Amino acid sequence: MKEKSTIVLVDDEQNILKSLRTALEAEGYKVRTYSDGMAALEALTEEPADLGVFDIKMPRMDGMELLRRMRQQSEMPVIFLTSKDEEIDELFGLKMGADDYIAKPFSLRLVVERVKAVLRRIGAKDGAPQTPEAARAIVERGKLKLDPERHTCHWDNKGVTLTVTEFLILQALATRPGVVKTRDALMDAAYDDQVYVDDRTIDSHIKRLRKKFKQVDDDFDVIETLYGVGYRFKEAG
Repeated sequence: MKEKSTIVLVDDEQNILKSLRTALEAEGYKVRTYSDGMAALEALTEEPADLGVFDIKMPRMDGMELLRRMRQQSEMPVIFLTSKDEEIDELFGLKMGADDYIAKPFSLRLVVERVKAVLRRIGAKDGAPQTPEAARAIVERGKLKLDPERHTCHWDNKGVTLTVTEFLILQALATRPGVVKTRDALMDAAYDDQVYVDDRTIDSHIKRLRKKFKQVDDDFDVIETLYGVGYRFKEAG
């Protein structure tokens, strides 16, 4: 039986560390906790882990500086905990190499599901050659190519780095071009059904998706808004 992954949690709030540790250990993961970035960096240099969950705002060294320094020696996947959309925009605008983010306040179930999703993605990327079934799951729509097993996204053969949540939302839209997806349907596609997120959360993800694609193609316009209804992926005309 394959050994469960080791997760490193870094946050200066002890109650968050304790509750996340309990939730992840209940899933069988090995968990190490640190309350500041400097201590985490020293520990990770000595003993690597499989995935990190970092708070952004911390004493001694914040989460973004921790990731920047860690990227000099490791490609360990990282999920950020953040309390502001502005921080998220800055983070991914700088292409710092995080794999996903989760906004506070969050449910423990959501964190566990995101950890599983990122580890699945890394496992698929590093694992055996793609099976015929996985190859058939690849979504190709015009210039868009999505590979769910490897969690890769390309537009006009240019790579676009998406978080797990963004990928799932785009996959739900692109799988059925022309079909309108309500915000509720997109929430169901991207979030565990026990997690409550409001409409604005989906709108924020769509805004960031468009921004990322426009960075590689200024004419990107295939995600359409139907005001009061939802979103759809434009059919090829």
